Formats: sequence, structure tokens, C-alpha cells
Amino acid sequence: MESNKDEALKCLAIARKHFDSGNIPSARKFCQKSISLFETSEALSLLTSINAVPEAGSSASASTSTSTEEHPSASGTKHRHPSSSSSSSRSNGTAGGIGGEKREYTTEQHAVVKRVRSCKVTEYYEILAVKRDCDEAEIKKAYRKLALALHPDKNGAPGADEAFKLVSKAFQVLSDAQKRAVYDRSGDDPESRFGGMSSRSSGFSASPFGGGTFEGEISPEDLFNMFFGGGGGGNVFGTGFGGGPVFTASFGPGGFRTTRMGRQAHHQQGAADQRSLLIQLMPLLILFAFSLLSALPNMFGTAAVPDPRFSFEPSARYNLARQTGDIGVRYHVNKAEFFGHPIIGAELAREGDSGQSSGGNSGQSSGGNSGQSSGKTEKRGPAVTKFEKTVDHVYTQDLYVRCQRGMDRKERAKEQEIGLFGIGTDWEKVRAIEREVIGSCEELKRLGVLNR
Repeated sequence: MESNKDEALKCLAIARKHFDSGNIPSARKFCQKSISLFETSEALSLLTSINAVPEAGSSASASTSTSTEEHPSASGTKHRHPSSSSSSSRSNGTAGGIGGEKREYTTEQHAVVKRVRSCKVTEYYEILAVKRDCDEAEIKKAYRKLALALHPDKNGAPGADEAFKLVSKAFQVLSDAQKRAVYDRSGDDPESRFGGMSSRSSGFSASPFGGGTFEGEISPEDLFNMFFGGGGGGNVFGTGFGGGPVFTASFGPGGFRTTRMGRQAHHQQGAADQRSLLIQLMPLLILFAFSLLSALPNMFGTAAVPDPRFSFEPSARYNLARQTGDIGVRYHVNKAEFFGHPIIGAELAREGDSGQSSGGNSGQSSGGNSGQSSGKTEKRGPAVTKFEKTVDHVYTQDLYVRCQRGMDRKERAKEQEIGLFGIGTDWEKVRAIEREVIGSCEELKRLGVLNR
């Protein structure tokens, strides 16, 4: 895969370093890992050179008897170890490693291996040599110490590989708060309790180093590299453990597995945050949109123009008499203001009405609204018609009020004259009150409004 090319080049550089220092087995291991990640001509050429170098003691190691020892570990695989008879002959000699190479170890390293191997596979606190009430910092400190002491590149004692896997497994469980809580309650492997999460789970969880990874995808070597910040096997790379893209590679019994994640998850999280912010702002956006729509008519429309002022009595100011076209109400306006009105004046100008003679509207008689009726026959434009309807309404409303007041006054005068029982009533006077004419009521009758 092209995405593994950078890591393959790192492994190739480590292989050359080991080859130059004479560590042929380690050089072969990293060269093969480089080819499995991304095959290059340089890696193939280096592997040919490594295979051309004879390994010392290979024939002697071939005759060494071995026995198969099964021990459950973090990956659940079977490993082969030298027989106890050959390993017990020396306390600080060599042990057969990968490919039969000789690996040195000390008495202290062998003692650490024996102590870890003597624990049960689920005695995670005993494996790390910490108390059950220890905090996360103590667990990390214990793992750091044991991982450095048991790493296969540093410790060649028999069983060091298996002890290293046990330490890694214990750290993975105790450094995860959820798994540790399950383990404290049951005393069993939390992953086995949930049906083999380590090999089949596809759930996503945060690792103890920041960022995220898929459960069950961390091999002991990967865990070591993540904890100590890379180097060594170099199976995890990307932008670091702070949340950038992460690539994991596992060389377990199930084959070579890779997982790439990080950048896409961050993009999805960013998109979710933007949608959440948009939902929170939606009420404000809707309110702003309604306000804008309600203001559009005032922004782009023409401002309302007030109607010309008028009066029902002539004066120096209201010097032009007119008559409405509907019920013939006589009213007076200011000639300059009326014909200078932007709407009514323009309409009258189109109709040729200059105010000199308007079917009897130019008369200056103040004898009330009676007499002239020719104004009803004139054709009005829509603006003048609307204005004169306002004049009619104001005039008739005023007449209604005065008519009602007159009728109330007559009724009170009649009741006062009759008294309580009508004793001593001057009925002639009562009839005179009834015959009394109310001018406003008569005007309404003349206009035909009172009978409608």
C-alpha cells in the first residue's frame, strides 16, 4: 500500500543500522517488515545482502532440543521456548531467538522473566507488581520499567517474549478505566467476558495515549512504541498521539492487519459541530428573515401621501368649494394644496379639471349643502373618488351624532313635560315638542342616508 511507504522506509533505515552494527537477526527482521509494508528495490537488495552473511552458531542452535510450551497471552498464540534443561544450565548465557540467533541476558533479567511467568495470565496487578488501589500514574510507571526490562530486543532470557506479552496485556486492561472496572468485579479477562473483543471487536475507544484506535488492534510491540513515542518497530505512525491520523499494523496469528483512522473522524466531528451550531442559531435566523420580509415593502415601496385637508365651511384658507359625487356633500378645500397634491392633482390634470368651473362646484354660496346636485353626475377618477368617500363618511358621521343628540334632547323634554303619571300635563306643549324639527336628522333624510 502506498500509505505504508513512509513506515516501510523507516523500517528499512533501522534494518541498515542493525546490519552496519553486525546485528544480522534484527536487520533481517526489520528488512522483512519493510518489504511486507511496502516492497522497494532497496529493501530487496538489503535482504539479499543480509542472507548472504553466514550466521554464527546456526548449526549449534539447530541441534538444540526444544519443546513446545503453550501459554495464553495478549494475542492468545502458542510460542516455542527452549527446554528447561538447556536454559537452566546457565543463568546468564544466551537463548535462542528468532531465526536461532543468540541473545544475551543477565541474571536480573532472567529473574524478572521468571517472576512474571510465575503469575497467572489474569493476575494483572501481580504481573505489574502494583497494588489494587494504585492510580494510573503508578500503572504507567510499572509498565515502563517492565517493558524496558523485558523487551525482546533487550532481554534474551528464555520466556522473555511471553513475559513481555503478559505485561502488555496487563497494562492494556488496567490502563482502561472501563476494562479495569470489569476486571475488578469479575477477576477475569474483560475481553473474554464480552466474547473476544480483542480479536473480533470493531468498537472504537480512546487509547491511554490520546487520540483513538480500534480495540484489539494493538500488538505488544505497537503498545511499546506508542508508550515510548515511536522508534523500535514503528508500527504506529501519523501526526502523533494528539488526535491526528493514526495507522496501526499488527503481525498476529490472524495475519497482517492495518487500521487507518483519525482525519476522517475529525472531519465528521467537525461537520456534526457545525450542524449543531446551525440548529441553535435557527430561531434567530428565522426571526431575522421575518423582520426583513416585513420591512421590504417600506424599503422598496412609495411612502404614503396624506390626503388634502378639507372643511365643510368656507374660509380664506379653504377657498374652493366642491361637491362629492356620491351623496352630494358640499365641502371646501385649499385650491393650491388640492391641485398640487401629487396623486389627486395629477389625476385632475389628466381629466382637464383646473378648478375654474366644476359643474357648480365653483360657487361660493354658503347656504349649506342644499341646491347644487350636478356634482353627482361628474365622472371622478379613483383617487378623487376615494378622497370624497372619506369626506362623505366624516360628514354623515357628524350628522348622525348631532341627530342622536337632538332626539335625546326632545325625549327628555317630553318626559319632563308629561311627568310621572301625566297628571296636569299640557298635551299641546307635548305635541309641539314632537313636531320640533332636528336639522341634522332632516339633512340625513335629504341625503338619503337615514332611510338606507
